[in-house]
Amino acid sequence: MSWDPEKYLKFRGERTRPSVDLVGRIVAEDPATVIDLGCGPGNSTAVLRGRWPGASITGLDSDPAMLRAALRSDPYMNWMQGDVASWHADGAFDVVYSNAVLQWVPDHAELIPRLFRAVAPGGALAFQIPTRVDSAIYADIDEVANDPRWRAATEAARNALVDHEPAFYYDLLCTKAERLDVWTTEYQHALDGPEAVLDWMRSTRLRPFLDALPDEADRRAFEAALLGRIAAAFPRRPDGKVLFPFRRLFVIAYRGRD
Repeated sequence: MSWDPEKYLKFRGERTRPSVDLVGRIVAEDPATVIDLGCGPGNSTAVLRGRWPGASITGLDSDPAMLRAALRSDPYMNWMQGDVASWHADGAFDVVYSNAVLQWVPDHAELIPRLFRAVAPGGALAFQIPTRVDSAIYADIDEVANDPRWRAATEAARNALVDHEPAFYYDLLCTKAERLDVWTTEYQHALDGPEAVLDWMRSTRLRPFLDALPDEADRRAFEAALLGRIAAAFPRRPDGKVLFPFRRLFVIAYRGRD
C-alpha cells in the first residue's frame, strides 16, 4: 500500500493536533534520544523537535514518498527507512513515539511489549491510534465494502486495521511499566462538507479498499456509495460545515529506572 503525502497533509492541522496533545502529556524534561515510528511526512516529528530541540530525533517510515516529504520539511533531521512491524532498536531511546501508525501493524500483543523494550530506563513509550469504537465512518466503510460487488476483493482490506479496547493495552503494559497513562479523545473536526470527510478517509482508511478494487469504475462506484452514507450520517450545520467525530486512543507507558 502506497501513501500520498500531499493528500495526507491536506488536513495537516487536524492530523497534527493529536500529536501535539500526546507530546504535551509526556513527562520527560530533557530526553537525549527520541524516535518517531511511522513519521510520515514529518509533521509529528516537527512537534517532537519543538518540544525537545536539544534531543537527537530520528524519524522512521517505510514509505519512500513520505520520507522524501519529511526530508523536504526538515533536511537536517535524521530520517530512516524501515518498517515498524519488523523494527528492532539497536539501542535504547528515551522516548519511543508513534502517532497514528500502529493501527496498520498486526499482532499488538507482540508489538507493544517489543516497542516498550526499546525504551531506556526512566523513558517512555507514547503512541496514539484511531479507534473504531462507535465510529460511524468506519462502520459505513465496512458496510459498503460488504456489498456483494466488492465483498471478495475487499476482504483483506476489512481486516487491515488493528485496534483494541483501552484495557487491552493497559493489561499488556501494567506489569512492565512503572506508570501508565491511558485515555481516549473524540475530536469534532469541522470540515467543509461530506466530500471533505471522504477526502480525509481517502488518504488513510480507504486506501487499502481502493487499492483492492479491480478498476477505476469500481473505485468511483465505491466512493459514490460511501459518500451517500457520509451525507446521511454527518448533516451540514448552520454554517454549511459538517462535524466529523474522530476518536483516538492514547497510551504513555513509563519505564522505571531499574
